[in-house]
Amino acid sequence: MQTMRTLEKEIPSARESPFSSSSVSLPAMGPRYALRTYGCQMNVHDSEKVANLLHHAGFRPAEHEQDAEVLLINTCSIREKAENRLYSDLGALREWKAAGPGRVLGVGGCVAQQEGDSVLRRFRHLDFVFGTHNLRLVPAMVEAARSGQRQSRTEESRSLERFDLPERHAAFEGSRPGQSFLTVMEGCDMFCTFCIVPRTRGREISRPAAGILAEAQDLVGRGVVELKLLGQTVNAYGRHDLRRGKTAEAGTLAFGELLTRLAEIPEIRRLRYTSPHPLFFDEALVRAHAEIPEVCPHVHLPLQAGSDRTLERMHRRYTVAEYLGIVERLRAARPDIALTTDVIVGFPGETRAEFEETLAVVGEVAFVDAYSFKYSPRPETAAAAMDGALDPVEAQERLAELQALQHDLTLAANRARVGERTEVLVEGQSARGERQQRGRDPYHRVVNFSVPEPEEAPPTGSFVSVELVEATPHSLIGERPKDRPELKDPLRLVDGREPASSMA
Repeated sequence: MQTMRTLEKEIPSARESPFSSSSVSLPAMGPRYALRTYGCQMNVHDSEKVANLLHHAGFRPAEHEQDAEVLLINTCSIREKAENRLYSDLGALREWKAAGPGRVLGVGGCVAQQEGDSVLRRFRHLDFVFGTHNLRLVPAMVEAARSGQRQSRTEESRSLERFDLPERHAAFEGSRPGQSFLTVMEGCDMFCTFCIVPRTRGREISRPAAGILAEAQDLVGRGVVELKLLGQTVNAYGRHDLRRGKTAEAGTLAFGELLTRLAEIPEIRRLRYTSPHPLFFDEALVRAHAEIPEVCPHVHLPLQAGSDRTLERMHRRYTVAEYLGIVERLRAARPDIALTTDVIVGFPGETRAEFEETLAVVGEVAFVDAYSFKYSPRPETAAAAMDGALDPVEAQERLAELQALQHDLTLAANRARVGERTEVLVEGQSARGERQQRGRDPYHRVVNFSVPEPEEAPPTGSFVSVELVEATPHSLIGERPKDRPELKDPLRLVDGREPASSMA
């Protein structure tokens, strides 16, 4: 997609620092901004990066969108429904834009990367569009929009400068005290036939380990105790450099070694990563779940389909037997590991027999939870041109059947844990009421627990021991032990069990 030229002056290039004082001229207490974010955790983290850039440029967050002078929408295009939601939002925001002179409206994310200039042409009240490789340009693009310039910056970049972002601003508060995302790589080279990510996020590029470790050190200095490593195929981190014998030159590591290095930072209590690809579960990564206490006993392991024929049409590059082999190795390394997954139903050509194979695999693995969706054709993907589209009614029936199975599996997994004691990282007040707090345990399960009075709630970002007393399909219910004995090492003595110390 070609970028539009500005009417008066150029936005700084990717090699200039758009958050430096010379690039953006805004008052110390600049305009108020709001962000809408749709899609994956990478999008959530991208929005955090943009918010931090805006803080460095003198902006401050608006309490409500109606109070904002700048509104940015970070989009998702993984399914058509998410893309249509953007167009609906933009239509409704004509009134928001007209209600305040000088208001700025921008769109970023995967739809922006995919559609670029066409979104600007379709919505004349939209000021600018920025792609997934151009987050660093946002403050300068806002300034240009305030001068009446409309533009699109969606050019792709292989430069490592995309990772060159300022440290967290002192006034910027993350949405999850005690927790933080940490980008280790971006892009994808797998080209699954249903997936638009290689076209919206670009090819794989791994961040040098020194930058990852430095950011981790900075985050723990700000009170972060749980890191979630992000990448479109996160466990493919550094693989191209390793294959070419250029890890030293590139400054990368094998993914298992990166986990080891991060776990050596004393303040880090939990390490998570998402989303991995089954193809890159090597022995070092499997061993990490047995040998590194900080690596949480949870893996999100996308299945997508349980039929070899469907997997081949999807170009997933593994068979059902190979996938089940990874499950077996992970459970041998960490018997209590919680597995979650992604599943697509109604992929082109999927027969009833193939769908039943998927049901069988889901039942055999007994996933703790699953994200399941009907296939949605995406532009410029190989699957969009395939024959054998499933009737929408049949696709919906299959999705309901799969989700009913997963509902039972999730409820059974949660009920099996009643009576255990677990360690919860507090996230704040539960939707269940002011005397309920919520958080997540090492298995990434939501735990709601009671407090005597709201003012006695433990601080967000702190660890508490919780006894599990009830299970629902969506969460675990717990109570804090009356004697409140805290575990010395919550990841090594989760629920009173020692993880396996070696491969079985």
